[in-house]
Amino acid sequence: MNNILVVDDEEILQDVLGLLLRKEGFRPLAAKSGEDALVLYEKEPVELVLLDLMLPGMSGLEVLKQIRQRDPDQVVIVITAYSSIEGAIEAMREGAFHYIPKPFKNEEVLLTIRKGLEQRRLQSENRVLKQELQRRYGLDNIIGKSQPMQQVYDLIRLAAPSKSNILILGESGTGKELVAKAIHHHSRRAQGPFVTVNSGSMPPDLLESTLFGHVKGAFTGAITTKKGLFEVANNGSIFFDEIGNIPLDTQAKLLRVIQEREFMRLGGVDTIKVDVRIVAATNADLEELVHNGDFREDLYYRLNVITIHLPPLRKRTEDIPLLARHFLQMYAAENGKPIREISAAALQLLMDYRWPGNVRELENAIERAVVLSSGEELDVDLLPPTLRGGDSPLAATPATAPPPGTSFWDAVNAYERQLIVRALQAAGGVQKRAAELLQVKPTTLHEMMKRLSISAETLNS
Repeated sequence: MNNILVVDDEEILQDVLGLLLRKEGFRPLAAKSGEDALVLYEKEPVELVLLDLMLPGMSGLEVLKQIRQRDPDQVVIVITAYSSIEGAIEAMREGAFHYIPKPFKNEEVLLTIRKGLEQRRLQSENRVLKQELQRRYGLDNIIGKSQPMQQVYDLIRLAAPSKSNILILGESGTGKELVAKAIHHHSRRAQGPFVTVNSGSMPPDLLESTLFGHVKGAFTGAITTKKGLFEVANNGSIFFDEIGNIPLDTQAKLLRVIQEREFMRLGGVDTIKVDVRIVAATNADLEELVHNGDFREDLYYRLNVITIHLPPLRKRTEDIPLLARHFLQMYAAENGKPIREISAAALQLLMDYRWPGNVRELENAIERAVVLSSGEELDVDLLPPTLRGGDSPLAATPATAPPPGTSFWDAVNAYERQLIVRALQAAGGVQKRAAELLQVKPTTLHEMMKRLSISAETLNS
């Protein structure tokens, strides 16, 4: 039941409003002076205030100011005589939600109350949403106390309020998208949209249509005009994940958007203006791509205004216990598991491992351990075999002499083949992941697989 504080020195008006409010399911709290109203306000939770401006002693305007000091979101509806409309306007300037002139109609009072309560509900939901955004995307959600991470925090704080484009560099699994969201959340665009573009997962034609939209009839299947992600992200931020994978033709159009802040939909002739901040990320060496002619130099410099380097997990091992305990608490709560601690032996294994998959791999390892656990402690036996078996899933076997008659290069090829097959098996057949485990480029791995005749059938044999 919503408590509504009625502040009026007229007993008849108190009775009329009290009866009306109780009939509608509200609980009226009565105060005949401003002083009494403030005392009652401190004692009882109040969802809405009906306040007469003409009060004995403390004025209604002063009561309004003091209530708003205590709770800036409090909904206050002032009641005033026609002769004091100027006072009602002043009350609106001080934050009153609305005013109702006397004599009033019951329906008018109830309608205004319902509108005021709806605003309070929306304010409360907005506050909860902001708290959730802070929890999910604030700097507190990026775990790490190491010096490299402190430098990342400092850059985010300095760069987020600016208008500059930002380039985030780091290996897969280091948390580039999380940093991008934190930048948006701490920017002046935080109330605007945050749109993610998975640059490497779409063919060129689909990528351009997704980014810039299209008009009806622009291509087969374009049965309606559709907005692109740049329009959706207007007044907000657009995050390009793996920007290095964008084709050169699309790079040219992206450059125009950055320079001119405008573009045309596919098949369209009208220019569309946008105000969007670009945050790009990649695990590739963009300078090498520029050198090889695979990435436009002018686009690179437009994107590379502020660069944030995310360190791999192996270079900030002191953060591993913090991250592991964070994931442990999160997944224990999600799965309703009693597991609360990590044993010293398990923690040592986590610290010794090189984590080619970085934070994402650590998170997966902890989630797996929590799901498989039945006790209160995460011990060595719950960790993935790749951690228990050595520093890397590709740990070398003891060197042995090749069979008689085997040439040196045949032995090297056999060992290369063994390493690649083991990496592919550890990566579930995903070549990009296997390349990360081997610390080579995906293109290099692909060429090695062709040379050594390694295919999906090889893995299953």
